[in-house]
Amino acid sequence: MNLFTGESSRALFGGDAPESVNRLLHEAAAAHADPTRAEALLWSARLSAPECLAVYFTQYKFYFYRRRLEEAERCARDGLRMAAGQAHISRHWRLVQGGDADFGALGPARFWLFTLKALAFIRLRRGDRAEAQALLDKAAQLDPADNLGAGVIASLKDGSACNGPATPPDPDDTP
Repeated sequence: MNLFTGESSRALFGGDAPESVNRLLHEAAAAHADPTRAEALLWSARLSAPECLAVYFTQYKFYFYRRRLEEAERCARDGLRMAAGQAHISRHWRLVQGGDADFGALGPARFWLFTLKALAFIRLRRGDRAEAQALLDKAAQLDPADNLGAGVIASLKDGSACNGPATPPDPDDTP
């Protein structure tokens, strides 16, 4: 559950994953003590259903928690591209405008906006405050009421050092 929106994570990507993918995601979560196995299960899920947005979300969180920020960023960017295609918006986040999709409705556009926010947090953790700010500006433009909580990341950015806190917050709960 996202603490800021009160929505289940499932709602952010527009519904449930196919049962076969759901099984793989649950197996990966259960294998948290064996990161190699968990990672293999996540990639199996992605290869079996590359259109399933839930997999991208789970992958970028997996890598983020293991402080593998380059991989987390790659999965978040892949998720943005997949969601952009499904939402029929530009693949280039800087070109997306408010009228391009309903970012408040559950589905790929909302997932895209949520992942944009997560990407801002990842960029901040990687020390790229300029791109983090550009991503946050785009999130604020598309979500002026801050329903997805991007303002929290902006607060972290404004009050944090480039490297951020020693233990990263959950990109689902904080960003």
